[in-house]
Amino acid sequence: MKIFSVYNFKGGVGKTTNTVNLAYLSAMEGVRTVIWDLDPQGGTSFFLCVKPKVKGGAKAVLKGKVDLDPHLRMTGYPNLDLLPADISYRHLDQLLHDKNDPLKSFVRVLDALARDYDHVFLDCPPGLSIVAESVFRVSHVLVIPLLPSTLSLRAYNKLVQFIASRRTPRLRVAPFFNQVSSGKPIHQVVMRKVLQEHPIFLRTTIPDSNAIEAMGIKRAPIFAYAPTSPESDAYRALWQEIKTKKL
Repeated sequence: MKIFSVYNFKGGVGKTTNTVNLAYLSAMEGVRTVIWDLDPQGGTSFFLCVKPKVKGGAKAVLKGKVDLDPHLRMTGYPNLDLLPADISYRHLDQLLHDKNDPLKSFVRVLDALARDYDHVFLDCPPGLSIVAESVFRVSHVLVIPLLPSTLSLRAYNKLVQFIASRRTPRLRVAPFFNQVSSGKPIHQVVMRKVLQEHPIFLRTTIPDSNAIEAMGIKRAPIFAYAPTSPESDAYRALWQEIKTKKL
């Protein structure tokens, strides 16, 4: 099983839209794929038309002997399932903190998912927390959407320093620019400079787009209603780069 986590400790950078679209592409390749929505806002659950209600809450998901069947939901798309979040996930950090071994509880859920899925996507809440540290330690690829702005890059540098201070031997970091506006010269200046100086950044960028914003109205991946759009093509290119680039 391979774990892709979409994370940034800043909010409003497009983590959920990217999670949904990348997981959809994984599933459309015939790979058994599941999203674990870790955000109490339940954005992924909303986009995929799944009621944000977890029986027994986050505590039931993390309990000792994990039976995830009652919590998993089909999304209506082949090979793509969802472990939804609800408001109880606001206590997830505290629940992990109360465990003798927080990481063990997190891994137990992932091990249960590994029995039925080949790719797991984690839609992560913002912030540096016990949840975030657990995500860093279990993930194979940390997909980091960033706005092309000075403050966003400053936050990214702090994040990289934090990750470097932890033992994450198998983690690959995959930052890329999201919500890029062609009408903002500063976006072009920042991207050009960063992409020239930092080869770790993915080359594919995702535009600031009404078509992507419409996911909140359509409650579907962009491919369900705009499969031939430039935005869909950008996501296909991003997914290929994530899969193939040696980071």
